[in-house]
Amino acid sequence: MKSFVILIVAASLAAAAFAAPSGEDVYKARCAGCHDQNTPRIPPKEALQKLPAARILRTLDFGVMMAIAYPIKRDEREVLAKYLGAPGADETASSNPCAGTMRPMAGSPLYNWNGWSPALDNARYQPSDKAGLTLGQMRNLKLKWAFGFAGDITAFAAPTVYNGTVFVGSASGAVRALDVKTGCTHWTFQANGPVRMAMLTVPAGTRTSLIFGDQIGWVYSLDAASGQQIWRKRIEDHEAVRLTGSSAGHEGVVFIPAASWEETRALDPKYACCTFRGSLTAVRASDGTIVWKTFLVDPPKKTGVTKGGTPTYGPSGAGVWSAPTVDAKRGLLYITTGDNYSHPATKTSDAVIALQIKTGKIVWTQQTTPADVYNSACSVKASDNCPEDSGPDYDYGSSALLVKTPEGREILVAGQKSGVVYALDPEQKGKIIWETRVGKGGINGGVQWGMASDGQKVYAATADSMKTGGAAAGLANLIGNANYDPTAGGGLTALRLTDGSKAWFAEAAPCSPPRPGCSPAQEGAVTMIPGVVLSGSLDGHMRAFNAEDGKVLWDFDTAKDFTTINGVRAMGGSLSGVGPVISGGMVFINSGYPRNGGMPGNVLLAFGPDE
Repeated sequence: MKSFVILIVAASLAAAAFAAPSGEDVYKARCAGCHDQNTPRIPPKEALQKLPAARILRTLDFGVMMAIAYPIKRDEREVLAKYLGAPGADETASSNPCAGTMRPMAGSPLYNWNGWSPALDNARYQPSDKAGLTLGQMRNLKLKWAFGFAGDITAFAAPTVYNGTVFVGSASGAVRALDVKTGCTHWTFQANGPVRMAMLTVPAGTRTSLIFGDQIGWVYSLDAASGQQIWRKRIEDHEAVRLTGSSAGHEGVVFIPAASWEETRALDPKYACCTFRGSLTAVRASDGTIVWKTFLVDPPKKTGVTKGGTPTYGPSGAGVWSAPTVDAKRGLLYITTGDNYSHPATKTSDAVIALQIKTGKIVWTQQTTPADVYNSACSVKASDNCPEDSGPDYDYGSSALLVKTPEGREILVAGQKSGVVYALDPEQKGKIIWETRVGKGGINGGVQWGMASDGQKVYAATADSMKTGGAAAGLANLIGNANYDPTAGGGLTALRLTDGSKAWFAEAAPCSPPRPGCSPAQEGAVTMIPGVVLSGSLDGHMRAFNAEDGKVLWDFDTAKDFTTINGVRAMGGSLSGVGPVISGGMVFINSGYPRNGGMPGNVLLAFGPDE
């Protein structure tokens, strides 16, 4: 019997080894069709072999090849990079170290912006004493310094400001601590994968921990003063996990949302779609131990086969793309969820969900778009992996805001890709109080990354970009060449919290001049200080609007070249995802987001009032 078991184990190991991807095989299947051709615009294999493997992997993750690499699994990307690339690290270290007399976190704690929002309500509102800026000063903001991310073509990380230090990740996985006033570098840490989420600082005795996740599923805790790793943990086993939504913390526990790349894996007709389960994980900040974990769909089971004979699985999806909202008074967390990738549909997709802080138990679910089953295969005609009755892909990418109306009533406000903003009653299991349409909605439409509120109104920027067709439309989504309509965008809407009525609407400004990848769509998260709303657009413009009437107070075009303090060649591009961060008289903007075909960029910009 024992020898029989050994034979079975040996056979299993042999099968696993046989199934492991080969870099050469991946290259032949995925890359040779282009890179083995004699085409001037495409580098040949010989040129790729002179690049560091780390740079090739970055290019596949969030570089010029990311649109092509979506269906490629992470382990295949890694062996491909090792097969092609030369040994050695891809240099991302900065050339502007701070003076030895300067220490991180030596500034005032008054001005902190810790995580996705300055407060646990996710309202993205910085009060006057912490903002250090007035409405009048916002009219005269000037660029103080620019920092370039070496080798990157996207700048998508959300900065955190804590005691005079800016902590920010990057597409290369380099995490840096920068001085607020000068931009010099205190330290650099290299994560395993790209880092997009906002850092969360957690005091722990005499030490402050810096906690964040990367885009391949690892969570880290660093000593914020030195950048030294305290602990590291992978909280999801699925190969396509993506930690992009920022974490939230409460009483020494950090809540980490998980989303996934698997929706794009389905582009490959041989991919068995789909098995990822959205989740929220609570970990102890001190040592990374898991306190609880809540999956948002049941374990997937085989549901059939495609027309091409590939197995299908479900349920799947319901990823969490945004930061949880903490309601300490009720002992609840609120999350918003994405769509299902495959049948069967669940009641937890496209929903606002309340969970117990202590246990992670789901208390209530308010689904606003039922039966939204969609994956990227649906963008390809006659694709095997596209679910029947698919779409409309109206998932939530933005957090729910917990705010008080002028009458003192607490409500949850959530904006959806459908173009609708909802107000929910947390006392009545998320019962919808009002709903207002602010945009057309769509796969890349509606409210994308986040709204803001000052307690009087909620301010919702909408995308509603439109592509005009041509070679770069549809699946290709080539970097900087999406053929956007330069006049079509959603604009910015102010809604009264009391009843959802529209207070004003600021129409999106057309691109001037029109250029590839240019769209007036306003996808990025919105940020507020008293009297001022900041919203960026895919054309690279960051604008400050008067909160009373929507008139533009300040307009800065980030889509240009910048001289950087660290000597890196850098340029700005489309603004999406993360919104501006305001702290102690400074405004920080990451510019360059080509995910959907917009303009690439690799620069962090720091603004202050003209003195």
